[in-house]
This record gives sequence, structure tokens and C-alpha cells, in this order.
Amino acid sequence: MATPPPHEITRLLRDWRGGNQAALDQLLPLVYDELRRLAGRYLRREPAGQTLQPTALVNELYLRLVDQPEVDWQNRAHFFAVAAQAMRFLLLDRARSKQQAKHGGGARQVELEETAVISAEPSTDLLALDEALTRLAVLDPRQGRIVELRYFGGLSTAEVAEVLGVSEITVKREWLKAKAWLYRELRGKQ
Repeated sequence: MATPPPHEITRLLRDWRGGNQAALDQLLPLVYDELRRLAGRYLRREPAGQTLQPTALVNELYLRLVDQPEVDWQNRAHFFAVAAQAMRFLLLDRARSKQQAKHGGGARQVELEETAVISAEPSTDLLALDEALTRLAVLDPRQGRIVELRYFGGLSTAEVAEVLGVSEITVKREWLKAKAWLYRELRGKQ
């Protein structure tokens, strides 16, 4: 399916927010493939042996999103930013419940190379990354949001700038600072 123009997705999001359920029915086929790609990126970062498939993650995401019609959807980038955040929380919930089931909890320490911190390479410890990202968001909320949108959401620099209402150069500068901070934090956990 050809990628729909961003303004079409924005129009459907706003119609859905306005209570038009038919808009949601029209929206889902337009964003489904991109949501599956996003889910696939998330799941590639999961440890080996996880059984969740991209389709199942998108289905769980759908159930979360349809329960939130009051979201003030701004545009396509905002929708995918919210979707990325929801997927992250779904995977964190799964990881936490698995961890609690094993040996009463207790996170294990793993080595993370710099490229595994913020890259397309698989991450072996989503919980450690989430804890570091949570600390970063307290210290610098914008940097935390940039990491979430770029790394987890797969948004481009331009899309992140649009979502946050800042310039692209600001996003690039803050992205570099955030990556360096996260690298130091995660290296210190070894």
C-alpha cells in the first residue's frame, strides 16, 4: 500500500478525536504497516527468545489507543510518537512481569556496547535502558523525549522537531548530548 499523505492521516485523527468512529476504521489500514515496522524495531531490540510478534504488539497497541479518544491528536508525527511511547510501555510491562516471575525479580547486569545504547542493534536490557531514560527525563525532559521519539519511535529529526516545536538543529544537538549521557549511565552499570 502506498504511504498516505500526512495531511490525510492528520484529518482522520482529528475526525476520530471529534467522535467519528468511521475515521478510526479508515485510519487503521493507513497506519498499520508503519505500526508493524515500528513494532518490529522494538522487538528486534528484545532479548533472544521473546515470543511476541509485531502483529500481536500492534494489536495490543490498538486496544490501548482506542481507549484514548480524548487525545488531542496534532498530526501524523504526534500519532506515531504516542504509539511509540505506548509500545515502549507495553514491552516494559511484559519485561517487568517476566522479571517478577523469575527468582522474585532482581535485574541482571549485562554489558552494553556504545552501539547497543542508541542504535539499531538489539538491546539486551530494556529495563536498564528504561531506568536510565527515566533518570534522563528527570534531569532534562526534552532530551528524554527526544530519545524516546528517535530511538523508540523511529521518528526522523524533522518529525521530532515538529512534535516538540523546536528546530531540527536543537533536536540534533540534544540527541547527541542524550546519547552521551545514556552511554555513560549504562557503562557505569557494568
